[in-house]
This record gives sequence, structure tokens and C-alpha cells, in this order.
Amino acid sequence: MEFNHKPVLLQECIEGLNINSKGIYVDGTIGGAGHSKEIAKKLSKEGLLIGIDRDETALQVAKERLKEFSNVKYVKGNHDDIKNILQELEITKVDGILLDLGVSSYQIDTQERGFSYMLNSELDMRMDQNQKLTAKEVVNTYKEEKLAQIIFEYGEERFSKQIAKQIVQKRKNKEIETTKELVDIIKEAIPYYDNNAGHPAKRTFQAIRIEVNNEIEPLYNTVTNSIECLKAGGRLCIITFHSLEDRAVKKAYNDSLRKMYVS
Repeated sequence: MEFNHKPVLLQECIEGLNINSKGIYVDGTIGGAGHSKEIAKKLSKEGLLIGIDRDETALQVAKERLKEFSNVKYVKGNHDDIKNILQELEITKVDGILLDLGVSSYQIDTQERGFSYMLNSELDMRMDQNQKLTAKEVVNTYKEEKLAQIIFEYGEERFSKQIAKQIVQKRKNKEIETTKELVDIIKEAIPYYDNNAGHPAKRTFQAIRIEVNNEIEPLYNTVTNSIECLKAGGRLCIITFHSLEDRAVKKAYNDSLRKMYVS
């Protein structure tokens, strides 16, 4: 499958970064390089773009799409480690950082990656294919209480307890292996659902994906560390897609702002 991903809020991000042609910029989630390509276009040969992604496929696609630009460094890693990544590159401060959070449309639409409740495949949901924890392990080994907590907190699903209970009951007879099996279990667990409210498995799949990829817990430190890595006058642009990300980002931003005023 071709790695198609339309960059969200592209012009707003480029304007927000206020790019200095000789500056150093980080795309912490380079993905299909949609945002990065526009950043690279605005950089001179003296400028530098650092593209980070934990998905090896995304990095390979980005390298191909940005092959015309010689001032791009690619790093397989997580934006959570931005401080260490910059230290390894012997860079202390940068002019701008972009974080496009969440899962990409390519990852969702690639059947074998196991992200989608609309496509039947083995439960996986790993952004980094080298990590050990998968959705299958979460669904089949987590205790009922922990499953319910994850589905409620990360999916904001009001039927979290019923879904967790149903998962545990079903896995007693047979390991839950596929996305379709999980969708069917979720549908059984929910007493009713409104078609206008979206797919009944949407919230649970989001919750399990967030747990597998540890998307929320480190986010506060990611934002505060990113702010610390900026030069005076540097810009940080973050795209969030749901309230959990939004709350973590806003708290980190406000706490960092207070520290600046205190110091």
C-alpha cells in the first residue's frame, strides 16, 4: 500500500513555526513527510531539518519523498526522547519543533498493522514494529480491572466495564486473535449503540492503541522537554486529535509558562 497521508493544518503549522531559512527544525512525527517537505522547502543549505519517527516504514517513505533535500537528518526514535536525540546529534537548541500526534491514516489503512476496527487482521497496533507489546497481548493478558480502566480512561468509553468483562469471558475459551473477533465482542458487550455516534468499537480500539504505544503517559514530559530544547523565540507546534492529548499538552504548556514567570 502506498503511504498516503494528507498533512493536517499544514499552512497553520508552517505559519506557526515562522521558519528561519538558516534555522534548525524538528519534525517529531515525520510520517509521510507532508509537513516536513514544506519545512524543507523554506530552509536554505545552512538550515537543518531533523525527522523523527518510530515507524521504520514512515522513515523510508520520508527519505524517498525528501531525497531532493540534502539538509535532512532521519532518526528512528520517539519524540519522547527528543532531548537525548538532539544531544546525540550534538545540538543544544533548535528554532522550531512540530509534533503531529496520534496514528497516521497509513497505519490505520494498512490491514496487517491491526489498527482498524473496519479491517480484519491480527491484533497488533504497534507503531514501532520492533517493540514487544501488542494489542493481542493487552487483550489476552491484562486483568479485567486494568482493561476496564484503560478503556474508560483512554477511550472515554462508558461501557468499559461491560466490554472488559466480555473480553475476559471470551478469552477463557479461546485466545482473541483478530480485530474482527474483538469488534464482535465489543458489540455483544454494549447493550445498544447509536449508529450516528460512530462505530461501537471506535473508543475501545483507541484505548488499546494508546496503551500499546504509550501515547499519553510520556506526553507531558515530551512537551516540557521540547520547550526546553527551543532557542529564545523558538516555536513549538502540536497537533492533537482527542481530549486526552489536548489536556496533557495544555497542562505541560501552562506549567512551563508558570515556571518561566517564576524564574
